[in-house]
Amino acid sequence: MTRIFKIVALLEGLSLLVLFSNMIFLKPTNFDLYKTLLFPIGMTHGLLFVGYIVLATMFKMEDNWTWKKYFQVCVASVIPFGTFYVEKKIL
Repeated sequence: MTRIFKIVALLEGLSLLVLFSNMIFLKPTNFDLYKTLLFPIGMTHGLLFVGYIVLATMFKMEDNWTWKKYFQVCVASVIPFGTFYVEKKIL
């Protein structure tokens, strides 16, 4: 189960970076391509985010994580590169 959580954490972090890259690089240069890619990238990121939070909650219950560790893992999901840190250091 830990391996699944690590994979989801990595994918969630990558999807956030892809979403930011779409906004930063494509929006000013090619607005039509930006609008076309926004929904699939955003939906993928949203599903991975929800999966990450659900898995973190499951780990908190099953592995008796402290509230501090659970809070750190959840906050890391909204900080760019935060899930990479969780995947390497906390898990």
